[in-house]
Amino acid sequence: MRNILLASTLFVATLSPFTAAMAQQTAAPAIADSAILTPERVFANPSLSGPVAKGVSLSPDGELVAFLRSRPDDVEVQDLWAAPTGPGEPFKLIDARALVPDAGELSEAEKARRERMRISARGVVEYSWDEQGRYILAPLEGDIFLAAREGGQVRRLTETEADEIDAKVSPKGNFVSFVRDQDLVVYDLATNTETAVTSDGEGLKTWATAEFIAQEELDRDTGYWWSPDERFIALQHTDESTVDIIPRLDITGGGASTVEQRYPRAGRPNAVVELYVHDRQSGQRIKVDLGADNDIYLARVNWSADGRILYVQRLSRNQKTLDLLSVDPATGASRVIVSQRSDAWVPLNHDFKALDNGDFLWSSEETGWKHLYLYNRDGRRLRAITQGQYPIKSLAGVDQRTGDVFFTASMRDGREQPIEQQLFRASLRRTMTPVAVTSAGGWWSASMNKTGTAFVGNYTDLNTPMQSALYRADGTRIRWIEENRLQPGHPAYPFASRRGEVTFGTLESHGETLVWQMTTPPGFDRTKTYPVVMQVYGGPSGGGVKRGWQASTNQLLTEAGYIVFRLDNRGEGDRSAAFKQALYLRMGQPEIEDQVMAADYLRSLPFVDDARIAMMGWSYGGFMTLMAATEPKMGLAGALAGAPPTEWGLYDTAYTERYMSTPQANVEGYAASDVIPRLPNLTGRLLLMHGMADDNVILENSTRVINALQQNSQPFELMLYPGQRHGVRGNERQLQQWRTYLDFLDRTIGSRSHTQ
Repeated sequence: MRNILLASTLFVATLSPFTAAMAQQTAAPAIADSAILTPERVFANPSLSGPVAKGVSLSPDGELVAFLRSRPDDVEVQDLWAAPTGPGEPFKLIDARALVPDAGELSEAEKARRERMRISARGVVEYSWDEQGRYILAPLEGDIFLAAREGGQVRRLTETEADEIDAKVSPKGNFVSFVRDQDLVVYDLATNTETAVTSDGEGLKTWATAEFIAQEELDRDTGYWWSPDERFIALQHTDESTVDIIPRLDITGGGASTVEQRYPRAGRPNAVVELYVHDRQSGQRIKVDLGADNDIYLARVNWSADGRILYVQRLSRNQKTLDLLSVDPATGASRVIVSQRSDAWVPLNHDFKALDNGDFLWSSEETGWKHLYLYNRDGRRLRAITQGQYPIKSLAGVDQRTGDVFFTASMRDGREQPIEQQLFRASLRRTMTPVAVTSAGGWWSASMNKTGTAFVGNYTDLNTPMQSALYRADGTRIRWIEENRLQPGHPAYPFASRRGEVTFGTLESHGETLVWQMTTPPGFDRTKTYPVVMQVYGGPSGGGVKRGWQASTNQLLTEAGYIVFRLDNRGEGDRSAAFKQALYLRMGQPEIEDQVMAADYLRSLPFVDDARIAMMGWSYGGFMTLMAATEPKMGLAGALAGAPPTEWGLYDTAYTERYMSTPQANVEGYAASDVIPRLPNLTGRLLLMHGMADDNVILENSTRVINALQQNSQPFELMLYPGQRHGVRGNERQLQQWRTYLDFLDRTIGSRSHTQ
């Protein structure tokens, strides 16, 4: 069947604006004497991404930019750098190796926290400014260092056997706070003394730390919040005694141990989370009234600009109701001032912004698209800030003097454009058509200063590695932070012209427009046929199809002669509520239906070898790969599944119940998404991978597949990674992983598949 979009790139002029913008080809720039990219070069130093600035932020006064940069001699270790916003060159503020030459073993709590935050680097991995911009606080290998803005002196605040985690500078810069041994500690910078705010954290009871579910599934990495005047600290208390113990083998290259992990599986009890307010003047601790039901999620905590109101977002266990509470910090009394509701789930965000006049901004998906709204302090809605057939991605900043509101969105001419992202400007004071601050054609992210007058912009497109620069609020570039230009001397430059041609297009599914991306091998010839690797994630996420610099591992696939294809199916991406909710109660069903359609489309192309299509994915993508490999309509010749959830009853509460309800309430949906009964339908060859210390998608998800395949006498291939958690870390192991991928693909759909 050679029909839909077979020649989409030839008929751009006849398509709708949405489809026309999607169906475009971008070729790599012509570079003489281009080299062939190898796995050995991809997983070596320096990084092929070039000097990418990570974690970029402006000082509160806007005069200095701080950022993290990987060391050229070891991409896995980061130093803290800074650059003046005016004249002057970037300089190293904290040299991780100089301060801590021999990085020791992190505590289990810090390992788990970094895993939740997807931090794989060592050295300086996070930092924070005080609100005056006098200091930068940087935790480093379990201890805390404070860099002074004036003179650049670095001061070591702690040197203990225990790890100090989640360190912060207080808003006025008088104190540093952190969690040590499950208790909150405040360090007075004037007297160099410590004061324990709590002292009874031990065992299953912890103060001021986000619980597992908050870190992994609610995008909340902290468990305490300073008031702007430094008088109060709101802090959570967590009791994990209600959570089931799931014994987990932690298998390393040197042996194995059993971890009695408290893991809240779908339909089972969560930890009990309470919120308190510590008054530093009186020393009293007041419990916040979160309501009669303690089976809820503490989603977000924010202070009003004057510190008189504590705003708390309380999410119901079924995630269909999100309440905004106004709390009196002196008494703990609370009242609901805004409620958001959904028949499926209410998505969380970081768009809450308290304004100096007492009003606040918050976003909602009630129209079917996520938009920003202005409320007064009592929760009465004043006006919509944005509206239209597109979702905003995030609130970037507010200039309260001018009333300008800045936000990111994947939108062009008032309609969604999923593969691009820009920064836009709207207004607090009047309804207006948003104005684009940044250019179209690629992918922008932005971090604004507190006053909304400048931002750090990160930009990438298909021919531009990630660049970082400082901009005025009107989009005028002030200075480069990391220009990272693709030119002679850039690590990726010798390989650039062989990156292949990238094509974007769309498919229609149940009234929804799906976006896809295809990359062809170097020297692509339409008169020949090629094998295809379908890359997939497929689950709730930001989507993978973007007009941005492509991962160097994609080029490994195209260099090996494969077409690389990716489709963002229904349920994947920051799109409309209807698009995302298509998978509600039936994960693995609409997504696979869309991927089958994508496979049919690929087979309609004259240059695709119908019999040589493989799929690869990790995590949810691993689940999708197994579901696709056991769907006869897909007809896959190969499947590469990494760390797959294979039965959603084994996964955690907040994520699984958000999309699937509980196993007790949705028996049919859970059964349909279980991989095991589908295994007799397995087509082609299977490569299964998993970390043997995975504390997120625990190894049981794969061992049950291993056991079932053996019971069925079905051949498969297996690669396990001792000591690795939910991802494979380090150049050496990742090189082995990709050598394994390429070898498997070569034998399955590549050059050696013809001879077997």
